[in-house]
Amino acid sequence: MENATRSGLATMASRAMPPVSLHSLFARQQVENFVSGQILFFEGDEAKSIFEVVEGTLRIVRILPDGRRVITGFLHAGDLLGISFKSHYIYTAEAINNVTIRRLSRRAFETELANSDEIRPAVFHQMSDEMAAAQDQMVLLSTKNAEERLCSFLLKELQREMRAGGLAPIVKLPMTRLDIADYLGLTIETVSRTMTKLANKGVLTPSGRHAVEILRRGMLAQLAGDGDECEIEWRTTNTSREEFRRH
Repeated sequence: MENATRSGLATMASRAMPPVSLHSLFARQQVENFVSGQILFFEGDEAKSIFEVVEGTLRIVRILPDGRRVITGFLHAGDLLGISFKSHYIYTAEAINNVTIRRLSRRAFETELANSDEIRPAVFHQMSDEMAAAQDQMVLLSTKNAEERLCSFLLKELQREMRAGGLAPIVKLPMTRLDIADYLGLTIETVSRTMTKLANKGVLTPSGRHAVEILRRGMLAQLAGDGDECEIEWRTTNTSREEFRRH
C-alpha cells in the first residue's frame, strides 16, 4: 500500500512538472536589452553563451574575404542562436530594432545536455531545422530569379507570422531593403523595383513604414514557385483557427 502511494505521488509530481524543452532552459535567466545596431556578438568571438530571442529582430551576418557583407538570416522572438559545437561563433548577430534576449552560458547548456534525455533530441531537432533552412537558402540563391527570391522571402515571413498566431496577412519588415537585398543576393535597386512590380500586380500593398499587406497569397506563392505546398499549409492553419474559434 505504501509503495503504491509513493508511486502515485511520483506520478502526480511528474505530471505537474512542465516538459523540459530548449526554451525552458532560459526561463530563469534575466533579460538583456539591445538597441538597434548593437552587436550581440561578433564572428570569431569565443562561443561562451547561447541566446533566446524574447522580442525584436536580429540580422545574422557573415563578412566575405573581400569585405562584402552577406546576411544569412533573420531571427525573431522565440528563435535560438549560438547552438553549435564550434568553439567560436561563425557569424555576427546584430540587433535590427530594440531586442530583448535571455542568455545561457555554454557550460550550463552542455551540463543540461549531458544530464537530460529530453534535451538532446530537442537540440538535434533545432540543428536539423537550421541545416534545412541553410539548404533552402542555397536553393533560393542558385535557382530562382529576383522576383522568385523576393516572393519566397515574403512568403516565408508570412508563414512565420501565421504560425505565431497572426490573423491578418501582414508581413512585418523591420529590416531595411538593403538588408533584404544582402540576404537575397540582389541589389537594393532590384528589391525596390520588384516590390513596386508586386504592388502594381495587386499582390501586396504597403501597411505602415515597416510592413506590407499580402493581398493575393495564392499569386505570391505561385510567383515564388511554391504554390501547392503553401496552399496545403494555409488550409491546415485556417482549419485549426476555425476549430479554435468554435470551442
